[in-house]
Amino acid sequence: MEAGGGEVSLDVPGEAAVPESSFPGGRQTSKKSVWALLEEASRMKTEGNAFYREKNIRSAIGHYHRALLVLRGLDSEVIMSLKGFLPETSSLTPDQEAALRSTQVDCYNNLAACLLQKPSVDYSRVLDYSLRVLQRRPRDVKALYRAGVATLEIGDAQTAKQYLAQACIEHPNDVSVKKHLQKAEEKLNQELQKEKAMYRGMFSA
Repeated sequence: MEAGGGEVSLDVPGEAAVPESSFPGGRQTSKKSVWALLEEASRMKTEGNAFYREKNIRSAIGHYHRALLVLRGLDSEVIMSLKGFLPETSSLTPDQEAALRSTQVDCYNNLAACLLQKPSVDYSRVLDYSLRVLQRRPRDVKALYRAGVATLEIGDAQTAKQYLAQACIEHPNDVSVKKHLQKAEEKLNQELQKEKAMYRGMFSA
């Protein structure tokens, strides 16, 4: 899990496009438009993964964003926030909701991975995407790691330590997690020493 130069792995579990046969009733159900949109989003995510592996980060990001845009039109939380402005739509079934959230969270996780591969990293966006993942998957090691790296680069070593310590608990043998946890602890120690020096100067004056 390298943060800036090395390869940042995508979330392989659940990467493949959701097969039509996995949907109850396939295209014979009254929900075929919903399933078709879920399939489209899943396909875009899978194509984004292929671009990522080819190091075509820009195209990968574009595909993940398009997948999220498709899902946004089905997201019950978004629709509820716009209630009164949009026509009434039927709610998603539990299977549809699960498929939507799985693709959605994978896209956010993979977007964070893509941003860490760019020459100039926007760590605030990496943190935002990682937190969206953690909202649904609180123990996701990659999201915890990326949130830790982002907060450390932003300058919040204390919060970074919390994310990285949790990632280390979940994945104790990960070298990159240990390395960045050590960096966070060193940064905190430096801040503590500066604070002590400041107080010594104040009281000795």
